[in-house]
Amino acid sequence: MAAKKDFYEVLGVNRDASDDELKKAYRKLAMKYHPDRNPDNPKAEEQFKEAKEAYEILSDGQKRAAYDQYGHAGVDPQAGGGFGGGGAGFADAFSDIFGDIFGGRGGGGGGGRSNVYRGADLRYNLEISLEEAARGTETKIRIPTMEECVTCDGTGAKKGTEVKTCPTCNGHGQVRMQQGFFSIQQTCPKCHGTGKYVPTPCPDCHGAGRKKTHKTLSVKIPAGIDEGDRIRLSGEGEHGVNGGPSGDLYVQVHLKEHSVFQRDHDDLHCEMPISISVAALGGEIEIPTLDGIARLKIPAETQSGKVFRLRGKGIKGIRSISHGDLLCHVVVETPVNLTARQKELLEEFESISQGDAGVHNPKAQSWMDKVKDFFAS
Repeated sequence: MAAKKDFYEVLGVNRDASDDELKKAYRKLAMKYHPDRNPDNPKAEEQFKEAKEAYEILSDGQKRAAYDQYGHAGVDPQAGGGFGGGGAGFADAFSDIFGDIFGGRGGGGGGGRSNVYRGADLRYNLEISLEEAARGTETKIRIPTMEECVTCDGTGAKKGTEVKTCPTCNGHGQVRMQQGFFSIQQTCPKCHGTGKYVPTPCPDCHGAGRKKTHKTLSVKIPAGIDEGDRIRLSGEGEHGVNGGPSGDLYVQVHLKEHSVFQRDHDDLHCEMPISISVAALGGEIEIPTLDGIARLKIPAETQSGKVFRLRGKGIKGIRSISHGDLLCHVVVETPVNLTARQKELLEEFESISQGDAGVHNPKAQSWMDKVKDFFAS
């Protein structure tokens, strides 16, 4: 049989470690190696038991003194020098860890918990237009919530009856389960941690003390707010339990799709269709902005995909010091539903252009040259 490790070495503490240091070290190891958290690690259970045994001995003053003087022989029951029973410090530490592992946070022994809980936070998805996001607005929303039952004044008990102290936990909200050496504190199964129970529930809230209802709130939307931004309404979430504070309401902003613009942070983008003649000869066109109409000069020989930037015509974000820009993406539009005369003119134009394609259509000529080189290689 392999020799046991030194208990101080197992916990990773010095021999003069305080009780708090021992407890902290044990809790860290127990959380790390608990078998339920390590289903795929066969060594975890052994390490967990090793840490448990070390803390069991060192957390007990008498056992620690015997171990310090005689080593493992001083605390081995089979050697005649061991002590029976479990140390209170070990039981309390294990109770805390048990609660951490399985999701609970047990209260201290004796007094129990106050059972006052903060209300849950709520989220509301709000859709607004691009114009509302840019300029700011105020709107009203109607949200579901849990309000205190007016019939029983939040007690959960039928009028004329009373809420009684839970007989299982005597009002502490916690019970201790003794399983051999271990003493585990957990939430009372009868009152679910409240310390009270309702013999005759209120017919309106069925003993909950709260009812689902709706309320209307006014929400101020700041100018420049963007997709995904949240507005926090403090205390407008669900009501707390047993006098606890209410939660908060988070209004999540979503922008509706716009018919003209696409937003990119503080900048706006739009497609700008122009005719072949304007693209070739140049001209001036009207551009919509959030502040009205702007005029934009199109230089001659403008190609499709060209981007024109109108500075300051975007949005001033809530965290920005200046407005973004409006970026206009040129799309040269091919004419449709041509008349016979239009077709005739275009055919004549094409015939003339082909006479010196390298000058009039440089991109097309360059592309054709690359195609020829590709097939020639």
